[in-house]
Amino acid sequence: MNFSAPETRLSLLVRIGDLADQVAWEEFVNLYEPVIYRTARLRGLQDADARDVTQQVLVAVGQTLNRRPHDPHIARFRTWLATVTRNAVIDLLRRKRADRGSGDSATQWHLEQVEASHCDAELLEREYQKELFRCAARTIEGEFSPSTWQAFWLSTVEGRSIELVASELNQRVGSVYAARSRVIRRLRQETTRLQNLESGE
Repeated sequence: MNFSAPETRLSLLVRIGDLADQVAWEEFVNLYEPVIYRTARLRGLQDADARDVTQQVLVAVGQTLNRRPHDPHIARFRTWLATVTRNAVIDLLRRKRADRGSGDSATQWHLEQVEASHCDAELLEREYQKELFRCAARTIEGEFSPSTWQAFWLSTVEGRSIELVASELNQRVGSVYAARSRVIRRLRQETTRLQNLESGE
């Protein structure tokens, strides 16, 4: 399922540059902290290292935006964020290599993989899209009966056929279609609401 996510709104980026705007910062962290963490994990870092990188990136973002607002004419925000994340991963791997000596082949291999990569922005964007979906799904799940949510989840997220889901849940095929449609419509509304939070609307 593809819920289109526009670039992070400039108004949110301006607001998180104001260190007194705690609400904007919490909104930003709630959405982007898991995105940065999973991006670091996908780059081969262990849990503790990925958490360290996530905190370093969040601090760097806050400090940078406090000094000057993000300029979308220079780079898309998530492209810039992917670069900051990639650099933090590289810095951590270089420190580990130095601490362990040049003979640590696993660290050296990870470092070479990250340094050679040119798809960091796409990786972070995919993780952002997933987190946007997760946030929306967590918010709305309680609005539906368990059977309606299962019909949606099994047929849409897990990709099972409508007929198989109907059989598993002892429902009519038409009921599964209707349940899936209702949840998807509500997911789109919630995704739009989350995106509007970014714009401060």
